[in-house]
Amino acid sequence: MESDHAAPAIARGADGRDVGASARVHEWLASAKQLFSVRHPIAGIPVIACDPYTAARALPVLVPSEGKTGKHVHFVNAYTVALASEDENLRNVLSTGALNFPDGKPLQWVSALAGHSPRIYQVRGPAYFEQAISTGREAGLKHFLLGSTPEVLEKLKKNLVARYPGALIVGAESPPFRKLSDAEYKEQDARIVASGANVVWVGLGTPKQDFEARRISESLPVVALAVGAAFDFSAGTLEEAPDWVRAIGFEWMFRLIKEPRRLWRRYLIGNTRFIRATAADALGQRRNRS
Repeated sequence: MESDHAAPAIARGADGRDVGASARVHEWLASAKQLFSVRHPIAGIPVIACDPYTAARALPVLVPSEGKTGKHVHFVNAYTVALASEDENLRNVLSTGALNFPDGKPLQWVSALAGHSPRIYQVRGPAYFEQAISTGREAGLKHFLLGSTPEVLEKLKKNLVARYPGALIVGAESPPFRKLSDAEYKEQDARIVASGANVVWVGLGTPKQDFEARRISESLPVVALAVGAAFDFSAGTLEEAPDWVRAIGFEWMFRLIKEPRRLWRRYLIGNTRFIRATAADALGQRRNRS
């Protein structure tokens, strides 16, 4: 999607020379902070109203400066909302200090039903992931990949380097599927710090990745993004739904057909919980605006 924001003018030093791409990016991003200030409630979860292109390009503005605390970012879909409606701990993660992008057409529809303005755009985690890797080259972002399996991570790194020459993938790690001990968390955090990463992509499945993204952001001065199945899609180990299927909001059906045994509960039961959690709330918000 094209951005409505014009590219920044070339910044020049006292001698009239271009001061560099990174300075231009950060000059423009200084004015982009306001883009994250517009949030609409979806079943009590504050969701950002921002178009996908601008959201990915503005990632560098979220990187904390030295000595500042990190930030955690989530891609909220119908399943996330369904889980959060029955899990107070997850609601707390998504409601306190989080940046939540609407990763799913149903959230866009619910926002329209509620009469939100400005409108919510769908910001798909997998697309955001690749866009941010690409546009992050100009700002020198350093990425750490946390999650999935060693085999998927190896394919993922090769694909990203091939598609986006110059992208800085400074580390990757496949943690155990069990809960880590405090000592293991400290060792993992130390490896992230040693890599020099300022962006950590967390692909551990919902809701585990959401809790881990917050934990990392509270421990390290990085942006931690809970990004779902983006690793598998970018690695080519999981097939994405065709564009037309995603456009009409039936990506969930495509994935259910592909992996029925693993996903039937998530979509069939989860979608029912999502409707129950959002419909009355959205209609109430609309009545309050009228």
